[in-house]
Amino acid sequence: MTGGPPGPAPIHELRIALTVDDIDTALHFYHHALGLPVVQQWSTPEGRGYILAFGSTTLELIDRAQAELIDHIEVGQRVAGSVRLAFEVQDIEEVRQRLREAGARSLADPVHTPWGHDNARLQAPDGMQITLYRVPKDGDDKK
Repeated sequence: MTGGPPGPAPIHELRIALTVDDIDTALHFYHHALGLPVVQQWSTPEGRGYILAFGSTTLELIDRAQAELIDHIEVGQRVAGSVRLAFEVQDIEEVRQRLREAGARSLADPVHTPWGHDNARLQAPDGMQITLYRVPKDGDDKK
């Protein structure tokens, strides 16, 4: 498929809903360690929830072959499920360290990808696979 969308997009927001067993640990990880701001929260007898802002959000659709390639480049083997979160950050090592201190597990050392990004893969305490990536700009020192 080429060209732009067929008309005005009726979608105003992409929201990803993660169901977690330990909401306090998840809130600490995504809000405090990763730095996503809480924009809405609720607590009722039926349950608790938080909405965290991502900034600019995109939906990346990839086939299994591409997912396998990405996993192989970032981790060395197929490890991700059908959903993986990716966050563009300025300093991968600083964010990676913060997330590890908040309970994330590094799945591999950071890599420079064939498409020119610096990537690091982690697994959040809730099991979600996360890629931190940085798109080097001309003249960058490839942090």
